[in-house]
Amino acid sequence: MINNPQQGPNPYLRTKVMTASREELRLMLYDGCLRFCHQAKAGLDAENFEQSYENLLKAQKIVLELSTSLNRDAAPEICDKLTALYNYVFKLLVDASMKRDGEKVDEAIRLISYERETWQLLIEKNNGHASGGSPSEQSQQTALSGLSKSA
Repeated sequence: MINNPQQGPNPYLRTKVMTASREELRLMLYDGCLRFCHQAKAGLDAENFEQSYENLLKAQKIVLELSTSLNRDAAPEICDKLTALYNYVFKLLVDASMKRDGEKVDEAIRLISYERETWQLLIEKNNGHASGGSPSEQSQQTALSGLSKSA
């Protein structure tokens, strides 16, 4: 029997999610948000408003997850700034959906892309220090990896 994406999750994706670190899961959320934003933009360009609405809704849910999964105990100042950013992106996506405004989707894509790049750099830096380093580097590493709660 062929696995229909409408019937359930892709087994490969399920395995990938179940074996990913917290940092990799957050990166996957950024990737998913960007994918849905691009699909929504394509829907707006093709005047397929149902497609754009559905994909903007999915992107909004991911942005909400990004915001609510922050670990405020690890770095409260950074979390406050990220929460404000995520609230802004969420508002952009809602406005884009209501006004059918592709420019708002483009702005959301730019912001999420930047956050994804930043997160990727933090993961690489964190992995570079994982093999050793001074106690201050190790505590910084813990703070960086502690930005997201465990699943």
